[in-house]
Amino acid sequence: MGIDPGTNFMGYAIIRTEGRHKKPELVVSGVLDMNKINDPYIKLQRIFKRTLQVIDSYQPDELAIEAQFFGKNVQSMLKLGRAQGVAIAAALQRDIPIFEYAPRKIKMSVTGSGTASKEQIALLLNKFMTINTTSDMLDETDAIAIAYCHFLQSNSPLATGEKGCKSWSDYIKKNPNKLV
Repeated sequence: MGIDPGTNFMGYAIIRTEGRHKKPELVVSGVLDMNKINDPYIKLQRIFKRTLQVIDSYQPDELAIEAQFFGKNVQSMLKLGRAQGVAIAAALQRDIPIFEYAPRKIKMSVTGSGTASKEQIALLLNKFMTINTTSDMLDETDAIAIAYCHFLQSNSPLATGEKGCKSWSDYIKKNPNKLV
C-alpha cells in the first residue's frame, strides 16, 4: 500500500505483485478529499479511518509512505507530519510494517530523475502498469508512485540480500554475467 499523506488530500494505492520479477498490478487507488473540512482534528480522524478501511478491505502486506521533507513553512510541515503519523498509526494498528521514502527517492525510482514533476511521474507510471487516473488526481498518482517505488526497492538485489551483496559494486563483482 502506498500513501501520499496530506491534510487536504491524501492519496492511497494498493498494488499487487506475485513473484520477484512479475509486473505490479494496480488493485485500487483514490484520494481522500478533506479540502472542505475546517477542523484539523476531524481531518486527522478521517485519515485514520480511511486508512483502516483500505487496509481492512485489501489486506496489504506492507505500507510505504512518503517521508516528510524540509520546507520553509514550519506550520505546513507540522500538519503534514500529523497526517503522516495518523496514517502510520492506522497501519501499526493492523501490524503492518512501515517503509518511508523521501520524495526525491520516489521520483528517482519511477523516472530516473530526483527532480521529476508530478506530471512526469504520472506519465511514466502509465508505462509500467495500467492506471486510470486523471491529471487532476496527482495525489493519487503520487500514492501509486510510492507503492511502485517500494516494489522496486524491495525487489532490488540489495534489498533481497541476493548472494550476500551489501552494495551495488559488491553485486556487480559477484554477478558479472548479469550485466546488460
